[in-house]
Amino acid sequence: MTHKTLNLHVPTLTRVEGEGAMHVTVEDGEVTDVKLEIYEPPRMFEAFLRGRGYAEPVDITARICGICPVAYQMSAAHAIESIAGVHPGGAIRELRRLLYCGEWIESHVLHMAFLHAPDFVGVDSGIEIAQLHPELMTEVLHLKKTGNRIMEVVGGRPIHPVNVRLGGFYRAPTRAELETLSPDLERAHAGALALLKWVATFDYPSIPNRLADNTEYVSLRHESEYPFNEGRMVSNLGLDLDVATFGEQIREYHVAHSTALHATLGGDNGTGRRYQTGPLARWMNSADLVPSSVRAVADELGVAEVETNPFRSILIRGLEVLWAIEEAQRIIATYRPPARPALEVPAVAGIGHGCTEAPRGTLYHRYEIDASGTITDAVIIPPTSQNQDAIETDLRDFVASHLDLDDHTLGHRCEQVIRNYDPCISCATHFLRFSIDRRD
Repeated sequence: MTHKTLNLHVPTLTRVEGEGAMHVTVEDGEVTDVKLEIYEPPRMFEAFLRGRGYAEPVDITARICGICPVAYQMSAAHAIESIAGVHPGGAIRELRRLLYCGEWIESHVLHMAFLHAPDFVGVDSGIEIAQLHPELMTEVLHLKKTGNRIMEVVGGRPIHPVNVRLGGFYRAPTRAELETLSPDLERAHAGALALLKWVATFDYPSIPNRLADNTEYVSLRHESEYPFNEGRMVSNLGLDLDVATFGEQIREYHVAHSTALHATLGGDNGTGRRYQTGPLARWMNSADLVPSSVRAVADELGVAEVETNPFRSILIRGLEVLWAIEEAQRIIATYRPPARPALEVPAVAGIGHGCTEAPRGTLYHRYEIDASGTITDAVIIPPTSQNQDAIETDLRDFVASHLDLDDHTLGHRCEQVIRNYDPCISCATHFLRFSIDRRD
């Protein structure tokens, strides 16, 4: 149907952080325009961080997201600690990884089972999935609860943790407190396997032109660990930079149809290289660092070391949940409380950069601090900004290659294209209401 002409307009994206819409125009079988329009209200976090004390961003930025507060806390902490040359190790570093495990578990499971799986199952919500698969969803709820419980024990509470500070924690949990998590983690491991095996039965659409040699997948890579907090920024196309240099390469820019910033590597006003972050990028760049137990599950389910189909990102999220559970078990088994819960981080004038891996991709922070410890500048670039160009490109390619689909199915699949990225928890749900104007 190469003659097809249509105007695919999504007037309102509901359940997002702000307001947005999507518009696709096809003329004589050619996609001539794709716009993912996001109208986010000004939240002013970067602005009101300026003039604050250098120790405050760890608490303030946690309030940016109720689902991924740890990512914001850790990116802020690493950036500011780097200025003072403080790099917590030992038990403090392990506790930070454990806290991040909790966040990955609860966030990935929420997205997989409740926000993304309905697309594949053909229902409208996770509630309907629970009616179809009550035993599985009981374990899914326990999985998410386990992630929240880890955040509560280590971070002080499951949402917006209050126990995190520069240099470490206000209080280190006892070994006995962490050991209370072990029974839940054992059950969660079995639940994660069940969820993964179910997800592996889905029928995955595809997007043409999605090859590893024409899309740049960017993530942290650590020399010996699957990445959370530390490492160099790498890509499948040869990028290999320290975090500070990577931050200098990011170019954010405005587009006329959206108040959400887009980002490229190098160039100005969108002339740089398009790239994407997230589970596919982490898996592509660091799959060799997962333990053999996780690799065996991936092999059993047919997950390759290089996965480029964004619809299959839900599988990678499931493998990351399984890995996070095993990493949490490892940390708890070897944990000994640190002599001090935090290292001192003095006020030092300078510029610091921090990157960590939020569940949906790389989160970058940059802070400039004067000698008195006052923040004079702050830059926060979330995964959503970095993935905007990739989302629009996927929409363009998907529509162009699926014009034979009827209006309803095409609209539903476009929703799914966006949800592949889980751009934010609130917007990764059934939010698209399609208005299609065909002109033949």
